Amino acid sequence: MYWIGIDLGGTNMVAGLVNAERKIIDRVDVKTRAPRPVESLVRDMGEMVRSLLNRNGLRRGDIRALGVGVPCIADQENGHMEDGNNLGYTDVPFVSLLEAETGLPVFFGNDAKAAAWGEYLGGNYTEDSMLMVTLGTGIGGGIILDRKIWGGFNHAAGEIGHMTLQMNGLPCTCGRRGCFEAYGSASALIRQTRAAMEENRDSLLWLLCGGELRNVEAKTVFDGAAAGDPLSKALLDTYTTYLAEGISGLINILQPALVCIGGGVSRAGDALLLPLREKTRRLLLSRSAPRNAEIVLARLGNDAGILGAALLGEKG
Repeated sequence: MYWIGIDLGGTNMVAGLVNAERKIIDRVDVKTRAPRPVESLVRDMGEMVRSLLNRNGLRRGDIRALGVGVPCIADQENGHMEDGNNLGYTDVPFVSLLEAETGLPVFFGNDAKAAAWGEYLGGNYTEDSMLMVTLGTGIGGGIILDRKIWGGFNHAAGEIGHMTLQMNGLPCTCGRRGCFEAYGSASALIRQTRAAMEENRDSLLWLLCGGELRNVEAKTVFDGAAAGDPLSKALLDTYTTYLAEGISGLINILQPALVCIGGGVSRAGDALLLPLREKTRRLLLSRSAPRNAEIVLARLGNDAGILGAALLGEKG
């Protein structure tokens, strides 16, 4: 038996064929080309599914389910995409359209939740609860409680990037101010670094980015810190403090067994993880308890979104 998962992004969508061992054995990707009519998007998804079937000598009956992670609220009751600003869709009957196109049972969910589910199942975690924090262009979140995805009564839970870190703080892309995402995302770190470089022309960071601010990436700061650059070290100290403030608040509320850090920033490894663990521990109300949430790095990388989408209809 096989599953197909589609990770629908604003720029690209990737479909993967998943086997019974929960491994992605083939994949195909196309440009999302949003905004465009949802019927056109669904037709392209159908072509991706048919391509995977043909390339692997499979028929529709070999596929247990098709799952899709979408960058918006996924209403499980009526199968509609809600408030899909990234794609230009509002209240579209996505599931029924895709089932008609592919002839397969379709499950769908928010992409951050799907990534959390994929990391949880594919990473072979044994704990009953996990918080997934994805540090990328924004901050995504997925909550696993009692080995199930927690979506809230209206399927909108997990928007951790938009909890308030500082009242009346920096503007966020959501239209509010002071969101966690405005301080702890990769985009925020890049913005903080560029601003600091403007005031520190002798920093090694200028050499690392070839003298061009547009070349600054999150990785640039970690490279600078590893080389001993004082400005880079100061920037990372501030950045990991922001992260610890947000993550400690989430732990204080949810008390998950695991906090899993994913996204592009997580590739920094121990340079991110070690200070984050220490700073977060000091902020926990349960810091003197014999057990606390363990903060770990994600194991699956970008595959988590595809795998989690494919297995949205499965139990943990």
